[in-house]
Amino acid sequence: MRLAAIDIGSNAARLLITDVIEGPMGKTEFIKTVLVRVPLRLGFDVFDKGEISPGKVEKIVKTIQSYRLLLDVYEVKHVKACATSAMRDALNGPVIIRRVKEETGLQIDIISGDQEASLIYENHVAENMSKDESYLYIDVGGGSTELTFFSDGKLVFKKSFNIGTIRMLKNQVAESTWDEIKEFIRSQTKGYHHVTAIGTGGNINKVFSLSKRKDGKPLSLDLLREYYKEFSNLSLPQRISLHKLREDRADVIVPALLIYINIMRWADAGEIYVPKIGLADGLVQNLWEEIRLREVEV
Repeated sequence: MRLAAIDIGSNAARLLITDVIEGPMGKTEFIKTVLVRVPLRLGFDVFDKGEISPGKVEKIVKTIQSYRLLLDVYEVKHVKACATSAMRDALNGPVIIRRVKEETGLQIDIISGDQEASLIYENHVAENMSKDESYLYIDVGGGSTELTFFSDGKLVFKKSFNIGTIRMLKNQVAESTWDEIKEFIRSQTKGYHHVTAIGTGGNINKVFSLSKRKDGKPLSLDLLREYYKEFSNLSLPQRISLHKLREDRADVIVPALLIYINIMRWADAGEIYVPKIGLADGLVQNLWEEIRLREVEV
């Protein structure tokens, strides 16, 4: 079965098309077929002016129209679409959602931060790791950061904070918000044995690629600090030239690293695994579970 997910974030909109194959012994495999990313950068409008500009609205509609065509070409029958922090905060978000529905037939749900954290957790990455560890999922986006923490296989908390890369570039993150997340992490992870971080999001994926680490190997907190120091000392053109970064990645990678570093410090996590999954992957898995449930009910 072929499924798809659309994730409209504060920095980019993504379309993921995945083949779902049920193998022997009941094991289900999710094979990524297509991944398309369009840097809409909605957060630069929303976190500054409170709404999405007319020009960006047209880009959203055209992007979803193009995704609709790709879904038809790949003969995708089931799709799940959502929008996160920027659309949550945009005064004209509901109007845009209605227009997209009218012009493309696709329903986009604006989800809460807690729902976003839950969907990322749908990937169940830590289930394949040691049961003797405590794991903290950290998903850093343009508008918010989602945290999910569990120990001994049990969910301890999930929480969303309005700290994101574009908010930071726009100076929209107050010191009190940093204090809130620091106090929350320290109090909620205190007393749990060794914490290992699991990082999702385009920025940590890019850092992992730059590190040349083999898949499945973690990045150390010290290495993230080194990258943060290096990138902070480079101008935007230098980051683009020296590390072959897109402009829409080169500007947000510095605040993203700062968020990961701070959260890992406060949780006393010395390493972070980067499984290269994100919200779109969680949406696909959630959609698959919904389809299976409907089939059982029938």
